[in-house]
Amino acid sequence: MSPEVVLTADRTLMSEYGGSLFMGFAACAPKLIPDFFYRLFLCSPVKAARGVAVAAPDGTRKMEAALLEAGIDVRVAHPDHLEEVIDEHTKVVGITTNDPRGLGPASSTFSTLVGKKTYSALFFERTVREVRKVLDSNGGGKVVVGGPGAWQLEDEQVLDEYGIDHLIVGEGEITGVEVIRRVLRGESAPRVVHGEAVPLERIPNIRHRTIGGLVEIARGCGRGCKFCQPNLRFLRARPLSEILQEVKVNLREGAKSVCLHSEDVWRYGAKGPIPDEDKVITLFERVLELTPHVGVSHAAFASVACKPGLVKRVTELLDSHGGGAPWYSAQMGIETASPELVRRYMPGKPLPWKPEEWADVVLRAHEILAENHWVPCSTLISGLPGETARDVELTIELVERLREFKSLIVPLFFVPIGMLKGGKFFLKEDMLPEHWKLLAICMEHNFHWVDELAQEHLQNRLQRAFVRKVVLRMFRQKLREPLKLMKEGIDPTKGEAPIRAQTPTPVAAES
Repeated sequence: MSPEVVLTADRTLMSEYGGSLFMGFAACAPKLIPDFFYRLFLCSPVKAARGVAVAAPDGTRKMEAALLEAGIDVRVAHPDHLEEVIDEHTKVVGITTNDPRGLGPASSTFSTLVGKKTYSALFFERTVREVRKVLDSNGGGKVVVGGPGAWQLEDEQVLDEYGIDHLIVGEGEITGVEVIRRVLRGESAPRVVHGEAVPLERIPNIRHRTIGGLVEIARGCGRGCKFCQPNLRFLRARPLSEILQEVKVNLREGAKSVCLHSEDVWRYGAKGPIPDEDKVITLFERVLELTPHVGVSHAAFASVACKPGLVKRVTELLDSHGGGAPWYSAQMGIETASPELVRRYMPGKPLPWKPEEWADVVLRAHEILAENHWVPCSTLISGLPGETARDVELTIELVERLREFKSLIVPLFFVPIGMLKGGKFFLKEDMLPEHWKLLAICMEHNFHWVDELAQEHLQNRLQRAFVRKVVLRMFRQKLREPLKLMKEGIDPTKGEAPIRAQTPTPVAAES
């Protein structure tokens, strides 16, 4: 007999991507290769035991733990085996989503340029449709959706189209549990709720293994960028004892490595913008006592630049424990090299430096990372409200200076979330000639490094061969001619230069 609550996630979130979590960016790509090849070589599914997923996203595991602590029986189903877990006793199916409509910064950029839906959107649609089908065949039930991408569904008409009964936007360990509790009791509950920032003492420890052995060490950021989600405004570092407990859970259930996750791992335990070196070193020392295979999800260039000795010490610790990695990596945010845009939208990002020093901070951080064989995977934001051609030119100049450093740089279209919610999405039609030039120089930078990175990093030999001989070759062939036009500032889909004039977004849209 199944429990009353079943949790699941779409296929793009239920994969360990051949041992490389950063390959998960493939979910943001438009559908250019058939499902069969995408599943086989990039997004192979996690295993299932009698329909239950052996690993699941950290957010799903957190909700599972919160529900269990509330006395609610719950099971995490594999999206390919829903019928084995959902039966007539199931009253609620909760779905974790990261990018349900392909509106996230990476997805909206790639899908807009290519004109196709992303894998994340396609697989979310299939998952919701299959959940509803299996529920209805067993007498009905409620579909509750949450996760980092829930904001994309916050519209009554959209919820109707997907057949979603309740939506939880933001952190769900308190608010989400209450919604599910009310549904189970047969009481009314709001269709859309916004989860509150969960206090440290209310963040539960996971009970089972996460995708990629991900372990949340802190929640939030505190740098205050206006284009980020509200729940990132407050930095909350989790106790070391709880982090170690979650590491042990993952290793006990078969994880081959763990990935320490926060918006900036270097600021674990810090009280301000400057890292607390002793706390970070203690964190890595204690985790490395349990496993030599330790990765990092995100880091900040400002933290690297102001504590170069910390990067060196962490690298020496990782190397001394014999993890065997050719290099280490983290996702990081450049966003722009324009002092004016930094000052307007992300004044806390360069701290302890000033906005006008940001480009030099990024450059210095790349030097430090390269010296310690770290490879940053960085993002840029095109189309911040009021961005001018000169702003873009400054970013182009920075990217050119970064060419010598082994790294990846991904330009993303501005998405109006956080304090800028309600503003206009940046679209291909809004691109200036300089935006096309920036996109081209980023593509050239990535093509310069990506083959070497893939061959060094991917663990699966078949996956390495597929990436090199199929994926990279296909992209180079498809983009060879468009790239020539983009370098001239020309829209390759039209063969003509965009109009230069760009009306700045009204100040009201920025507040």
